[in-house]
Order: sequence, then C-alpha cells, then structure tokens
Amino acid sequence: MMKFTDLAEVRFGTGISVRRSGPKDVDDILRRLQSRDDMAARHPIDEFKEVLPVLWEIRKLQKVRKEKKDSPEGLEALTTVRDLRKTARDNQQHFLNAAFRRSIDTTDGFRERLTRFWADHFTVKGKTDILRNSVSTYVEEAIRPNMTGSFGALLKAATTHVMMLNYLDQATSAGPNSKAALATNRGMNENLAREVIELHTLGVDADYSQTDVHELAKLFTGMSFTAEKGFLFRPYFAEPGALSVLGNTYGSDTPKMDDIYAVLDDLAVHPATAHHITRKIATHFVSDHPDEALLTHMVAAYTGSGGDLLATYAAMLEHPSAWAPTLSKVRQPFDFVAASLRALDIPSEELLKLDWKRTRALLNLPMRVMGQNWENPTGPDGWPEAAEEWVTPQGMAGRIQWAMSAPALLSPALPDPRVFVDSALGGAASGDLRFAANAAETRAIGIGLILSSPDFQRR
Repeated sequence: MMKFTDLAEVRFGTGISVRRSGPKDVDDILRRLQSRDDMAARHPIDEFKEVLPVLWEIRKLQKVRKEKKDSPEGLEALTTVRDLRKTARDNQQHFLNAAFRRSIDTTDGFRERLTRFWADHFTVKGKTDILRNSVSTYVEEAIRPNMTGSFGALLKAATTHVMMLNYLDQATSAGPNSKAALATNRGMNENLAREVIELHTLGVDADYSQTDVHELAKLFTGMSFTAEKGFLFRPYFAEPGALSVLGNTYGSDTPKMDDIYAVLDDLAVHPATAHHITRKIATHFVSDHPDEALLTHMVAAYTGSGGDLLATYAAMLEHPSAWAPTLSKVRQPFDFVAASLRALDIPSEELLKLDWKRTRALLNLPMRVMGQNWENPTGPDGWPEAAEEWVTPQGMAGRIQWAMSAPALLSPALPDPRVFVDSALGGAASGDLRFAANAAETRAIGIGLILSSPDFQRR
C-alpha cells in the first residue's frame, strides 16, 4: 500500500521524486498551493502581454512589405517578419521545456496539475500569425494566477482574453442591432457564448435553451482586440438594449463591459455550474467515475463559498474517496513524460540544455505519437479524460518507444531497475513488474519496462 506522500504525488502531483519531499497531509498540499509560485520564477514562461508588441510589429512590417514590395526596405521587412515568426515557433518549444522543468523541480505538484487542468478546461488555440504559438503565454497570464481565487475571477480572465476571443471568432462579432451591423451588415458569432455555457460553466446537460445562448452571444458582442492595443470593448459592435439570459436581465441602451462581467459572475455561481465544475475536477484527479458522496461534498463547498476554488479543492482532498488505494486513472502523455523525468531524477538543467530541435524530438513529437499534440487539441472541449481514450494501440506503442529510448538520451547514468521499481512507484509495483525489473538484461531495458508498465501509467 502506498504512503500518503507517495499517493499524493502520484494522484495529485507530478510524480514521485527521490530528491524532493512530497506533502505530508492535506493541509500541507493546500499550504504549498497558497505559497509563492517558485516554479514560475525559476522556470519563466512569457505572459501574453509580451506577445502583443511582437504581433503589432509584424503588422507594421507587413504594411511596409505591401507598400514597398521588392525594394530593399520591403525585403528587409519580409526577412524581419520571418525571423519574428521563427522566434515565436522556437519559444513554443522552450515554453514546453519550461513546463517539464517545473514538473521536475516542484514541491507543489498540485499547482502544476491544476495549471494543466484549467488550461484544458479553458482550451484555446491561436488562429492568427504568432498567436498559433502563444497558448503557453495565455495560460501563464490568465490561468495560472487565478486558480486559487473564485471561479468567477478565473472565468472572466479566460473568457475575455485575446486568445479566447481569437480562437472562438469573437473579435468581429456584431449584435444584430448594433451600429456596426446596421452600417456594414456584419454578423454575430455564437461560438464563445455556446462554449461558455456548455463547456466552461453550466455543462451541456444543464437546463438552458438555445435562446439563452443567442442572448448571451448578443451580450458578448463588443469584445474585441487589436494587435496594437490588445483587448478592447467596442460599443459600436455591441448589441444595445436589455437582454435576458437564464431569466436574468442584463444590458441597456448603452452597452458596457460591466454587463458582460455581471453575466459571467452569475454563471460562475449557478447551481448547474457547481455540479459541472466539481464533477470535472473530481473526474480529472480522482476517478473517471467519481463517488457521488465526494461530488455532493464538493458541490456543497463550492456553493457555500460562492465558487471559491480553494474551498472546492479542500473538499475534494479531505474526502476519503479521494484517497482510494486503487489507481484507476491513466496519465495523459504530458503527465506520463513529466512523471518519468521526475522519477529518473533528471536534473532540470539537462532539459535546459536542449535547444528547440532536441526539445521537439525528445518531448514534443513523442507526445504527439502518444495522442497529445501539445497545445493543439482537436476542439474547444480539450483532451479526453476517459482511460480508454489514451490506452490505444498507437498511443501505448508511443509510450513504450519513448520509455525504451528517451531515458538513456536524457540521463547520462540510468538507475538500477531493481531500485528504481520502488523509488518510482512508491511500493505500488506488482510482483510481475518486480520480477521483470530484476530480470532485465540491461538498465535501459529495465527502466523502459518499468516506465511503460500499467503500474506506472496509472495514477
């Protein structure tokens, strides 16, 4: 049976480490989560505010190129644009590298796991220029700083972010009776409104109507951005008049951003949102089929605190079913690779030495083979949770291939498999796996067998 510390690191953290001490109890997990974010300081990732000036510079250079064409000035502008785009692509690999380094070095694994969870809950993909390479900067700016406050604050930060507006085509959405629509025949886009209701708050099975989606889409009109200024609210695009969403009235003849904040605040504390969010958290961390008593306890904490996320996490962590000894969840590819690096005690400095090409070859592309294309999920619903979605022939082949080859390329000296089988699994290794670890012909084979085993894949 696993010790509390080891189970906490496996189920709620980034994996067991021989170098770093895990939490001793639930209070310790929460205390670490509320402490200073050391990993963000040690392994920095740019915030989105650092991307916008580059995007604006590209826009200005594109104008020069269009006007000057093949003149020396025009060609220089073209070269500079290409260089800026290459830097953005390289940075995307560096940010992935930093995310792994955080997972290796952290003593606050729950924070890293929450970052990945909420980034997935509020999935975005960039559609425009270097925004395609800027998801990590959105997570660093909108998600990571807001995971321990109210869900309403997190919801507002994500919903109004430039990356979300870009991903769901909100920036040019105009209300049917807005000045923009009447003057230019612009249309309204319901993507953001639909995803906010169905994915981010109430859930697809909640009691709402398509009229609610349509009215919320009207209320969202006016939210936009430019490369020069970032987020801005454009009254010219906004739908005027009173609008009804879930029986509540918002808006006026003078549209304003406060109306949007108000509806998001109300959605955040809606009873359906409490059920949807708590089930999703429990499903991600505890079980694909969480215990109903656990869910009831979490809903009560969420509702009673007005959507306070720390109170919700505490309710999950203090419930006995969160600590059931059976490991039924399957680590997603990022979590699997991160836990492997941590178990192998590979110094984060070794990862820091990897340039973008090696990062792509050893970390990014293998994850893609395993079924998780970094920052490129198939839709706004993010990555699947069900174990069977990850335990596929191709996905498992990718995990085995990585486990058999990558450790030796990343670590100058592999550990003894006979020792590693216990240090990596905290006593959860089966008899068959122990036998295989002891019988392995080489250290590389033994390590590969342990990392690719069902025992290590589960959490």
